[in-house]
Amino acid sequence: MGYGSGELIIRSYNAQNDRVRVEGLESICEVGPADKAFLFTDTLGDPICRIKNSPISNMLVAELGGQLVGVIQGTIKLVTLHKPPKNVAKVGYILGLRVAPAYRRQGIGSRLVTKLEEWFVACDVDYTYMATEKDNDASYKLFVNKLGYVKFRTPAILVNPVNHHRSSQISSNFKLTKLKIEEAESLYRKYLSSTEFFPIDIGNILRNKLSLGTWVAYPKGETWGKVPTSWAMLSVWNSGELFKLRLGNVPISCFMYTQISQLIQKFLPCFKLPSIPDFFNPFGFYFIYGVYGEGPLYGKLVKSLCNFVHNMASSKSKDCKVIVTEIGGNDTRSKLHIPHRKSMSCSEDLWCIKSLKNEDRKSVHKLTTMPPTRALFVDPREV
Repeated sequence: MGYGSGELIIRSYNAQNDRVRVEGLESICEVGPADKAFLFTDTLGDPICRIKNSPISNMLVAELGGQLVGVIQGTIKLVTLHKPPKNVAKVGYILGLRVAPAYRRQGIGSRLVTKLEEWFVACDVDYTYMATEKDNDASYKLFVNKLGYVKFRTPAILVNPVNHHRSSQISSNFKLTKLKIEEAESLYRKYLSSTEFFPIDIGNILRNKLSLGTWVAYPKGETWGKVPTSWAMLSVWNSGELFKLRLGNVPISCFMYTQISQLIQKFLPCFKLPSIPDFFNPFGFYFIYGVYGEGPLYGKLVKSLCNFVHNMASSKSKDCKVIVTEIGGNDTRSKLHIPHRKSMSCSEDLWCIKSLKNEDRKSVHKLTTMPPTRALFVDPREV
């Protein structure tokens, strides 16, 4: 394809030569549909920050006429995936696809994806998948209509703003305990190792410095040594240490409402009005992952754990403005009890998948038509 400015060159990222240019590209590329409020990403001087903690990763850049016009990132790992004759698959995850606004609709995005898929094939990857918003038409048309991906799962993304002026209530009827890493790993392998996309290297995730810990909650009067009648667990990842987010394309009325609500909260706290965080300046966030539990009190227990995480974010991190959780689309009991702001959340994220091996292409149909497991483990390294 001719691009008017010369030959399109796609190659591996070189930190010394490309870092500043990639940061510049990130600063002008929105995340999400451009016709709505969208996010900008600040990688804090490290463009590969979102993939550096994955087992295997790669970043490609596209150059045209000496200009850096596009980037894409990919990771590889082993996960559980219910497909005969084996339940473990090597999967490649695509993220961070960016094309400079002036160079869009010229096929650069599809060329970047195709080149990354070639790297996946060379690494013997079984499947590649990606996530996008369900109403991101440009992304959907590229991956599904043009590149042969198919709809796989629709998780829910729950977002809860952090109020630095008020603590969330934790029931005095429950006990919260922080687990040792070995205990957390054993618990996840016991209860979640048969769920979709459970990472085989869960121990590496829990031992990462960005993982703030794993907590369990159970009724007071019972002991953790014996399995309680009801219990819940979750882990917390500090994504704000890797990169920051900033809101853009927001109506001035929304901006003014945010400023006013913060002033009221600061000077007239007796009104007890919810304060809207300042999303117009770079902010960090905590990501809750590995949400699971059992028993009739599960909902109340997981709510207490989430409130605990909110209070931890409020007291320990000045720039943490939101807490994000991603759960399976049919995990209604968790969605009902995990605190979140409906207007800020996404009821249907869209995961699309594609087989990279001829012998597995028939199994993609089975994967996409099988009922999803209730629990869905979302790897925090890929957020």
